[in-house]
Amino acid sequence: MREDQTHDYADLNPDAVLSAVESTGLLSDARLLALNSYENRVYQVGIEESTPVVAPLTDDAGETLHRFGKFRFSLYPRVGGYWPELDSEEKYQRIGRLLGQLHTLGSAKTFTHRPTITIADYAEASARFLLENHFIPTDLETAYRTLFEDLLIRIQRGFQAAGSYRAIRLHGDFHRGNILWTDESVRLVDFDDCRTGPAIQDIWMLLEGDRNAMTQQLDWFLEGYRQFNNLDALQLHLIEPLRTLRMLHYSAWLAQRWDDPAFPHHFPWFNTHRYWEEQILALREQAALMDEPPLEIY
Repeated sequence: MREDQTHDYADLNPDAVLSAVESTGLLSDARLLALNSYENRVYQVGIEESTPVVAPLTDDAGETLHRFGKFRFSLYPRVGGYWPELDSEEKYQRIGRLLGQLHTLGSAKTFTHRPTITIADYAEASARFLLENHFIPTDLETAYRTLFEDLLIRIQRGFQAAGSYRAIRLHGDFHRGNILWTDESVRLVDFDDCRTGPAIQDIWMLLEGDRNAMTQQLDWFLEGYRQFNNLDALQLHLIEPLRTLRMLHYSAWLAQRWDDPAFPHHFPWFNTHRYWEEQILALREQAALMDEPPLEIY
């Protein structure tokens, strides 16, 4: 993770990565593999006589955030697992129990530095950045502006219907790609997007398919979740508004990093005319979904 705003990752060659790791006192066996990552850079590095643990690795002073030259970095053990196929009641219950425990811990304290999920940040600031920096093609700009105004009304209406929910510490990006699944354990990875917000933010991305399918999945999930925590049913009004916020925020997130050479390389489809046409179509579908009644809890 860079400390400045320039794109210096070109300087992060294998020698620099291995030297950074060994600067913490660990001894590398020189095995190095670049993993799939964009905003930060993630590598798998072989360590002699290492034993995997769940927590980040610490140095002698107990620190998990290290510095090497102009870079900051952390080290994590390699932990086995795979993305789960969410295709059974047992799997949803198992993940529900895990997330129920996580949210109980998340409710106990507040973040010191992490931001909060807000309409102003995820929607208004995102649309403003895209429009002011001319990411939206000229011939689609009017359609995007008017659509955003309609979406904003519906998003605000959803949050009003949810009432005064309790905001807690969240994983923030809780989809199955961030779950390491084995027969013996379920572990979570990628807390880069952890934020404060409604509990449903960590639930809705696990729900797939049509309304009936999502209702059944939610019921299975809550059977496990309720063993450790409760979900206010009013938060179900937030599922489609939060999905819409994520879509708006994701486009702006890509745009804000577009001058990093890694982003055009990994996201060649972004910022094309076709992308924005499809984005407008998908957001129109979201507007229709936000007009429908929320899911119900059995």
